[in-house]
Amino acid sequence: MSFRTELKEFLMRGNVVDMAVGIVIGAAFGKIVTSFVNDILMPPIAILVGDSRFAELKLVLKKAVMEGSDVAVPAITWNYGAFIQSVVDFVIIGTAIFIVIKAMNTMKRKKEEAPAPPPEPSKEEVLLTEIRDLLKNK
Repeated sequence: MSFRTELKEFLMRGNVVDMAVGIVIGAAFGKIVTSFVNDILMPPIAILVGDSRFAELKLVLKKAVMEGSDVAVPAITWNYGAFIQSVVDFVIIGTAIFIVIKAMNTMKRKKEEAPAPPPEPSKEEVLLTEIRDLLKNK
């Protein structure tokens, strides 16, 4: 089998296509969550904190060194606002994934618990039933 044929078979498997769709949807979902956190959730929190740019909150550990009008050495900062914003992103995405997985597992369990329909009788059983019914009617 040629490399091209093997590659085509591999790429056309259902799992690979499902994974690709999941990655694309996941990336889009990540953008939605990031926008939700940045544009909807963090502004009210920034008002409570007293700074309108929550993601830019930081603690300056070492000030920048200036030489003339240029910055020779930039400031060293602890960017806790951006970190908190990333944690909120993670919590929202993690919660959403947990809810989806839990719903899928619940549906899977319900499907497994559903009673299987009784098997159809074999030809011999059908024939014996007919003979029994004929003998009863005589």
